[in-house]
Amino acid sequence: MKIDEKIFTYFESCTSQVDKEGYLYKKAPKKAKRRQQQGEGGSSNVFSMFEQSQIQEYKEAFTIIDQNRDGIISKDDLRDVLATMGQLNVKNEELEAMVKEASGPINFTVFLTMFGEKLKGADPEDVIVSAFKVLDPEATGSIKKEFLEELLTTQCDRFTAEEMTNLWAAFPPDVAGNVDYKNICYVITHGEEKEE
Repeated sequence: MKIDEKIFTYFESCTSQVDKEGYLYKKAPKKAKRRQQQGEGGSSNVFSMFEQSQIQEYKEAFTIIDQNRDGIISKDDLRDVLATMGQLNVKNEELEAMVKEASGPINFTVFLTMFGEKLKGADPEDVIVSAFKVLDPEATGSIKKEFLEELLTTQCDRFTAEEMTNLWAAFPPDVAGNVDYKNICYVITHGEEKEE
């Protein structure tokens, strides 16, 4: 065994309260260490699911929703933020249903976990792009608005008129009536519009 392996082995088996840099510390109980490693929401990978820029955007959204700045999103916070968006007559039951989507109080880690769970079911970006490419035999990167609208309103899980209006508001076609499907795929998988 090499000397550095011996030192490492000794350090790992050592029960003294000194860390690798030689500073004294108080060892945390094993349960507390496990909780720290897993994070507050119990999911050890919630922060690894997102890029740092996405985490920052979710943090900004969380801060906007957390109207009273107590670190927890409550029914009152939801009511206040919906009121600022013009939705004044939201029923108490609707707010309760929103809050109950989480297993407990909605702090930032739980908030991020909720988004992670929603995105977990999405296919990878390349799979979604490949599906759109079937509709784009010339590989232009776009599809005619009328063609896409006809497909979405007549096939499988049909879009309603309101859903189509929301789609075109989020992804407006260009002046020639073409829809950039690569941008749609990026937003589906990353949750933000791609910067050109």
